[in-house]
Amino acid sequence: MAGEAYRAVFLRVHPTGKMVLSLTTESDGKESEYAQQVATELGVPALDVKVVPADENRFGTGHGYNTTPSGGTPAAIASATGKIRAKAQMLAGVDLETPAEELSWDNGAFVTRADPARSRTIADVALYAHGSGALPPGVEGGLDAQTVYRD
Repeated sequence: MAGEAYRAVFLRVHPTGKMVLSLTTESDGKESEYAQQVATELGVPALDVKVVPADENRFGTGHGYNTTPSGGTPAAIASATGKIRAKAQMLAGVDLETPAEELSWDNGAFVTRADPARSRTIADVALYAHGSGALPPGVEGGLDAQTVYRD
C-alpha cells in the first residue's frame, strides 16, 4: 500500500562540484524544482544538479521502497543538503586551518570570519573530500548524503 514503505533521496557531489540527486520515487514532473532546491541550498547553478527519478542503479528494485511520488521529497532533499553542508563546513575548516564554527556561509561558499578573502565553495570542498586533502581521523572521503523518509 502506498505510504507504508520508505522512500529515499541520495545526493552525491562529484569532485568537479557537479551533483546527482537520486530518488526512489518515480518522476512527478518536479525534477527541475528539486534541482533548483539543491542549487539554492548549496550555492551552485541548477544546471550542475542532475535529478534521477526511480534510480534503480542507486537503490535497486524490490527492496520495499515506495516509488509513488511524494510530498515529502522537498523536506528529504533539505535534510540531505543539510548533511552535505555540515560535512563540507567541517572539511572547509580543515582545509582553511580554521575551526569550522568560525566559518560562515555566504553566497555559496564557506568564508573565514577573520579574513573574508579566504573561502571554499562546495566544489572546492568536494575536490578536497575526494582525495586532494587530508581528512580528519574517522571521516570518510567523498561528499554525499542520504535521507530515508516515510510520509
